[in-house]
Amino acid sequence: MNSLAVFTPALLAVARRAGLGAALALALSLGGCAGQDWLKHSATGEAAPEVLVSEDDTTAIGPPSVGLVDLENDPLYTLLLAEFAVKRDQLPLAVSQYVALAQRQPDAALAERATRLAIYAEEPAQALTAAQRWVTLAPKDLDARQLLAAMYIRRGDAPAALAQLQYVLSQDRSSDGVRFRVIASLLGNEADRRITLEVMEQLVASRPNDNEALVAYAVLALRAEQPTKANAVMQKLAERIDITPSLALAYVASLQREGHAAQGVEFLERVLKRKPEDFALRLLYARLLADDKHYPQARRQFLRLAQKSPDNADVLYALGLLSLQAGEIEPAAKTFRELLKNTEHGDDAKFYLGQIAESQGHPEAALARYREVAVGPNHFAAQLRVAVLLAGQNKIADARALLAQTKPGSPEEVAQRVMTEAEILVSHHQMDEAMTVYNNALNAGYDMALLYNRAMLAERMDRLEILERDLNTIIAHDPLNAQALNALGFTLADRTTRYVEAEGFIRRALAQSPNDFYILDSMGWVLHRQGKSAEALTYLEQAHRLRDDPEVLAHLSEALWALGRRDEAKALLKGALKRHPNEPKVLEAAKRLQP
Repeated sequence: MNSLAVFTPALLAVARRAGLGAALALALSLGGCAGQDWLKHSATGEAAPEVLVSEDDTTAIGPPSVGLVDLENDPLYTLLLAEFAVKRDQLPLAVSQYVALAQRQPDAALAERATRLAIYAEEPAQALTAAQRWVTLAPKDLDARQLLAAMYIRRGDAPAALAQLQYVLSQDRSSDGVRFRVIASLLGNEADRRITLEVMEQLVASRPNDNEALVAYAVLALRAEQPTKANAVMQKLAERIDITPSLALAYVASLQREGHAAQGVEFLERVLKRKPEDFALRLLYARLLADDKHYPQARRQFLRLAQKSPDNADVLYALGLLSLQAGEIEPAAKTFRELLKNTEHGDDAKFYLGQIAESQGHPEAALARYREVAVGPNHFAAQLRVAVLLAGQNKIADARALLAQTKPGSPEEVAQRVMTEAEILVSHHQMDEAMTVYNNALNAGYDMALLYNRAMLAERMDRLEILERDLNTIIAHDPLNAQALNALGFTLADRTTRYVEAEGFIRRALAQSPNDFYILDSMGWVLHRQGKSAEALTYLEQAHRLRDDPEVLAHLSEALWALGRRDEAKALLKGALKRHPNEPKVLEAAKRLQP
């Protein structure tokens, strides 16, 4: 449908006032000079020529031919010019003609057409003029006033916009707040969020007990990314009305962006007290709990959801993951088996069933499941696990061939494939071959993960020059990389006598991650190696409180021994040997500290 046909009624209304109704009706089917030709021939009584106009004709519209009629102020000619300009995508000309004509003609439909065309053409000044004319001609038209308010907002005139919207609300007779939601939607689409929120605040102030007004304000505050303002309103609404899932989602997402997920959890708990059977709200609550790492509580919510909707694949998938995370292996396996035939999560279920089988010491069953993962986000990881399991069967060549055929989908997956191949080789004591894999992958390029892992391999091979070079490269790219700083500092403290230099690296790492037990252990160890065992004890004991790690226990035992607290050191080592009987660091410490 072309633009002329749509607006024929408005044009006919003006044409009728000009006494040209029949002529215009036919002229609208013609184009350009053809319209003038038709008028000329109809005036002389001659038969009009047959004229065909291409829809793709974009010929520029020129001035009227001289000598036909005086069209300078003719409304019909102006309308034709404007509409043909629209047809030929000459919007500035069309807008100027329509707005000028709307100013001269007392026709509200014409002013509406001019307003909407100017808005479409993104000419706010012309749209404002036309909208003002529209409201003048049709003062009770609420759509006209709403659009005029939008134009005032674009000009930054909040008081003028407010006056128009207050009139709209004063004339609203709906009982369900539809008009207020329309206004909120209108304001939400405007770019100047400061002005729109200012206008909405004043509208709401005049209707403090109107819940729909509060909802509209909350929506607008969330769109304007004003969480503090949205929060005050949402807390009121939670006490007054049943919050819809869509509004709750928008609010909770805003809180998450601001780092206030716990506040979102509390809000949803209040909302669910009013609507305990609302499935969508409870699902949102369960997901938020999981996102905030409240896994046991999240699992309880997903169990409740699964009872209500046992065939909901998303609920079952989340429940399976949470059960796995909680160590509930059999319930997790049962849930994933239920998902095997699901088209969306079937391959994910196979992957996790493979992980369960592997963790239970059933490599053949795990291989079978991993090989069934055909698509999806876990396909690549499944291929890596197949390679590792093949290597566990001493099928090194098959494992490497599979890795070579596996297609990574990102640079991260490229690095994962390289590290998997290198780890397979290391586990089979092929250190030099593993180093070659890293060298070929890096090839003078930079990849933090690969450099770090090559450094760790170099430490095992007593090639500290490679370790130092790679870790320094990482630190040069990222001076705040706590992992690289700590690894370099600890290695220097443990394998060399460059203690002062080592302590400098570790202190830089500790500044970035003051509660990391690995770094705390390194700090204690480097101080002990410098003979500062009393000072070291503070760090080592803090690391031990954070985790029962065998290496920390070994270092703590040595510091206690050096301080003459040998009974404590022996008791600590005895417990460490009982819990970690094959840990090399513990065995080394026990051997060194034997009297």
